[in-house]
Amino acid sequence: RALEFDEIAEAYLEQARVLMESGVDLLLFETTFDTLNLKAGICAVERLNDESDEQIAVILSVTITDASGRTLSGQTLAAFYYSVMHAKPLAICINCALGAKQMRPFVEELSRISHFPVGVYPNAGLPNAMGEYDQSPREFVGIMQEFASQGWVNLMGGCCGTTPEHIRVLGEALAGLKPRKIPDLPNESCYSGLEALRITADTGFLMIGERTNV
Repeated sequence: RALEFDEIAEAYLEQARVLMESGVDLLLFETTFDTLNLKAGICAVERLNDESDEQIAVILSVTITDASGRTLSGQTLAAFYYSVMHAKPLAICINCALGAKQMRPFVEELSRISHFPVGVYPNAGLPNAMGEYDQSPREFVGIMQEFASQGWVNLMGGCCGTTPEHIRVLGEALAGLKPRKIPDLPNESCYSGLEALRITADTGFLMIGERTNV
């Protein structure tokens, strides 16, 4: 990384201050591929909230870069979540990089572990050789509708390659479907590096990557 944490936090601080002074309702950090950068942004917003009488809401959104389920800097989705959950976001989302079909297992996982509303706004499929997006609104919405019908999400939209038509058809398809109900999750100590680490309240076992007992 070419910059120090404090330099990135200061840049976020300058931008967030101007936006807050302009009267924005919330701040969205999206397409996060490096959690340390996002933590610098969270630090900046917390400093501004300490200076202000009002607390600005934040939405945090991560991008999973390939089928391994990791960010570009190597964290698993669960490790990312445990790294930023202290910010108590209005919602935590997955966006960009992959199309909705490839996001499916990660949306399901985030829905299972998140104490907060979950959002997803994927690309219209993966780009073709010319960098264009070929996925039609109907195909895009068919996949997204499954996420909603499974009760995995609270917020939905589109990222690269999606058009107003994608969003219009999505809105129609979601009519009458119920949003995700936030689960009653156990009180556990959670830590993260590249992998997630949970200490379960009932047994004291270490749970690495959500699956392995040690």
